[in-house]
Amino acid sequence: MRLKDKVALITGGARGIGRATAELFIREGARVCIVDVDEDVVTQAAQELGNGALGFVMNVTDRSSVQAGVARINKELGPIDVLVNNAGIIRDAQLAKMEETDFDAVISVNLKGVYNTTQIVSQQKVDRGSGVILNASSVVALYGNFGQTNYVASKAAVIGMTKTWARELGRKGVRVNAVAPGFIQTRMTEGIPDKVMDKLSAMVPLQRMGRPEEIANAYLFLASDEASYINGHVLSVDGGVTT
Repeated sequence: MRLKDKVALITGGARGIGRATAELFIREGARVCIVDVDEDVVTQAAQELGNGALGFVMNVTDRSSVQAGVARINKELGPIDVLVNNAGIIRDAQLAKMEETDFDAVISVNLKGVYNTTQIVSQQKVDRGSGVILNASSVVALYGNFGQTNYVASKAAVIGMTKTWARELGRKGVRVNAVAPGFIQTRMTEGIPDKVMDKLSAMVPLQRMGRPEEIANAYLFLASDEASYINGHVLSVDGGVTT
């Protein structure tokens, strides 16, 4: 087991990539906490995960919520070894039509949420001289995407923070990396019309959408000792879109 007895916190862990990552980490021996803003969904997901998985409401945009959540994890599971900053939202619109509230909401969750959680969790990692932080970026952060000014900005900034934290925390024994998923079959993409989905799939050299578990596999590798000399890297898992 590659994560035996490790404690992992996965934000946005009740659905999609976060849920798949939680399932895989548990199979690999980790004690996992998933957090989300939807109480019913996160409670049900934790029950379904079993194996002592912990699940509760935590709002990554609210520092007091994050502080309380981390304190609970420390008490019930132990110090956090692996943080997966997976929580994210989309509020798509072309620049001319984008509402300020939608811009702010995406930046708040996708960027400030990563900052809040990492800053609070990283101190205990520094104190222990070890740990792994994994951030969710996106393929669109590397080349942009029509109608996603806010989302692209947040995910590109996550790459910048990842590289900065790798320099700051690496010398203290903490590795920081990012994963940039391509077009993945999740709840976030369910509302996309079939014609658009077909066009997206056609852009991928592998000619298909990715699956959540394929991103989870990348997180597992980067969280494990097999990646012990990987720090400050952005791993694209996109079927070859950015080749």
